[in-house]
Amino acid sequence: MNITVAKGINLGLRKAMEADPTVILMGEDIGKLGGVFRVTDGLQKDFGEDRVIDTPLAESGILGTAVGLALRGYRPVCEIQFDGFVYPAYDQIVSQVAKMRARSKGRSPMPIVIRIPFGGGIGAVEHHSESPEAYFAHTAGLKVVACANPVDSYWMIQQAIASDDPVVFLEPKRRYWEKGELDETEDPDPLHSARVVRAGQDVTVLAYGPMVKTCLEAAGAAAEEGHELEVIDLRSLSPLDLPAVYESVRRTGRAVVVHEAPLTLGLGAELAARITEECFHFLEAPVLRVAGFDTPYPPSRVEEDYLPDLDRVLDSVDRALAF
Repeated sequence: MNITVAKGINLGLRKAMEADPTVILMGEDIGKLGGVFRVTDGLQKDFGEDRVIDTPLAESGILGTAVGLALRGYRPVCEIQFDGFVYPAYDQIVSQVAKMRARSKGRSPMPIVIRIPFGGGIGAVEHHSESPEAYFAHTAGLKVVACANPVDSYWMIQQAIASDDPVVFLEPKRRYWEKGELDETEDPDPLHSARVVRAGQDVTVLAYGPMVKTCLEAAGAAAEEGHELEVIDLRSLSPLDLPAVYESVRRTGRAVVVHEAPLTLGLGAELAARITEECFHFLEAPVLRVAGFDTPYPPSRVEEDYLPDLDRVLDSVDRALAF
């Protein structure tokens, strides 16, 4: 099938609900409307209002209810309408969702999936474009993943729902309408594994979510100048698939990390530190980062100046190659 990222998630949710009657969806306007981005379109009609639940506008209440449902044997999938709306639920996620399994010494699974459209690039108003992944990746007890293409969106949502650990599932909202070919007969990669999406030998470029496509475009432009970039889609942010990262960097000797989130204390800082610790004797240049600026997310008219683009990625690649 030729599907979009949004359709891949929709089909994945449908598969999970067909396979397991304990899977229920919760969120604002996800039922009759099918969600702001129409990701859950048609699911309430087919599975009923008891399994696709239109909730009040209360993110903390959504997650608090999900905790109780998970403790009673359900597998709730909670949609946060926009990334900037997740903060009212942050207390529930960090204080309850992330800690329940440890608090019960593993006796209480917490199979909650928290779907969050994240990132910018759609010209939205304030509070509708954020990159909150570092908050959750820093929180012990949470798994954090980010899909970047239609195939991963289909498989990864099903894998996240099947997990007994809570999973923050990040969806690149500006890539919802990107298309790709899905072959349901193929075996998916493990949920918490990285993938080389373009092989190369000169520089390892690490990205996730919306920045994967940008880095692939940068790799195409670099190839015209004779430089072969190896692009890795991290896919899982917590845990990170560090062996795959190290294997690539030890071959290329150079690494550039790219994400939309602000630079300071972002995922790029953690990756740069880990690579430096484990691959120091292989590095030909310092690990470089391309990221959003350390400012509140700007108005939509200037967000393109804030977001990393092809030129900023190539600039860092040139800096790495200059050493």
